[in-house]
Amino acid sequence: MSALAVFRRMHSTRGWLVFGACALVALVLIPLFHSALPPTSPLAVSDRLIALLGKFCCYAITAVALDLIWGFTGMLSLGHGVFFALGGYAMGMYLMLGIGSQGVYRSNLPDFMVFLDWKELPWFWHGFNRFFFALFAALWVPGLLAYVFGYFAFRSRIRGVYFSIITQALTYALMLLFFRNDTGLGGNNGLTDFKQIYGWPLALSQTKRMLYVLTAASLLLTYLLCRYVVTGKMGRVLRAVRDAESRVMFLGYDTRKYKLFAWTFSAVLCGLAGALYVPQVGIINPSELQPSNSIEMAIWAAVGGRGTLVGAALGAFVVNGAKSWFTVALPELWLYVLGALFILVTLFLPEGLVGAFNKLLERRGVKVAVAAGGKSS
Repeated sequence: MSALAVFRRMHSTRGWLVFGACALVALVLIPLFHSALPPTSPLAVSDRLIALLGKFCCYAITAVALDLIWGFTGMLSLGHGVFFALGGYAMGMYLMLGIGSQGVYRSNLPDFMVFLDWKELPWFWHGFNRFFFALFAALWVPGLLAYVFGYFAFRSRIRGVYFSIITQALTYALMLLFFRNDTGLGGNNGLTDFKQIYGWPLALSQTKRMLYVLTAASLLLTYLLCRYVVTGKMGRVLRAVRDAESRVMFLGYDTRKYKLFAWTFSAVLCGLAGALYVPQVGIINPSELQPSNSIEMAIWAAVGGRGTLVGAALGAFVVNGAKSWFTVALPELWLYVLGALFILVTLFLPEGLVGAFNKLLERRGVKVAVAAGGKSS
């Protein structure tokens, strides 16, 4: 079989399903295999690398969620860090209550509450001593906030740059709120010093690998769910809203409902990413709500290729991989590199890395269909 025929099959629907299966093997089964190897083996994967890859997978989930509303619906959000942080705080509250007598003050209250002379748990902490309640809250709290925010924003027909501005304003307002000690969420220091999750000590290598496997599987599931959305009727309407919303409204579609669904679903996915992120990183604080974090999320999608889903995930890995290297080797240059990367991609690779790869294939005579059912040649 010729190389061109292989590329054609790879870019078909079946080819992308095969790609997803291969990604599952690479992201999940290989670390499980490596866990059976002795630590001294050259093939063994270190706990540090597992934690780093798990964090990248969380970022990739967020990037795919953002691409759903930006690449396919045309709404650039500069506030997705809010939903990511809310999911993280929900899981962090469960992990804090799991510390119990292992804390510094040997109290049933989190250490920061004892330090601030709190006498009892705030009402909104109740129930977070149960894992599945916290996991459910990590999904529905961002979803509820997104639904309320989106309902009023879309009802007021806010779109374009104005929508981006108010989402960033939401992020900044919540960041200032979470910095306050009287919110009962740890203030500037946030929530940290976690000990265990669902009875498993977080310091164990097996726990770290289990969390990584769950995160990698969640990334694959997120990609498949979003792909299912954008390749059906919903996806066709969302792309029509992106390209010519007024015409879609003229045809009788209530575009607000479609945008609200995509916006809320995207927020729920970000909440899931935040919930998976916290036990692997070991901390959640208001710095996750910085507007710059939400801007970085948009850069991930732009670098990988918005409107492709797989490109958004790729961009998250590429940008954060570069960030991990630069912040160790040349920390003072990272922000300049990030800015230059975004400018170069905007000027020379407007369709991102995936778009550039597709154009390369087209020049070689390969008919390309975008993975998520977007444009095709």
